[in-house]
Amino acid sequence: MSTAKKTISFQLNGRPVTAEVAPHHTLVELLQNEFDLFGARESCAQGLCGCCTAVVNGEAVSGCLYLASFVDGATVETVEGLSDGARLGFCTPGFVLMTKQLLDAHPAPDDDQIRHYLAGNLCRCAAYPEIVRAVKLAASKRKPLAA
Repeated sequence: MSTAKKTISFQLNGRPVTAEVAPHHTLVELLQNEFDLFGARESCAQGLCGCCTAVVNGEAVSGCLYLASFVDGATVETVEGLSDGARLGFCTPGFVLMTKQLLDAHPAPDDDQIRHYLAGNLCRCAAYPEIVRAVKLAASKRKPLAA
């Protein structure tokens, strides 16, 4: 098995970047070790909790399972890319990123749509009803997309 590093280039939170990765490096390792982005982090190591979520080419992925070399030529968005300056104000990145995807697809989601989009995320403090309310509040405050 070759452990030679490969140079990859991709868009990260709207800017072009380049990095060298080994074949076994995951997206979480790449984000943390090369770009000091710690919003996505490994927790369950099985892609079940949402802590490692990143968006690659518009699709949410589990960064603990997704190989870094797969983002070569891709567009990657992390929870840091959604921050307001230095403020992140997030719990599990998956909740934030999936809420953005949900509201992009369904600007006024109902409870079932919210639960469906957020189903792959675990909340350590069990605040699920509050999360559903927060998504509805975000939907109500979001600016409509220009036609």
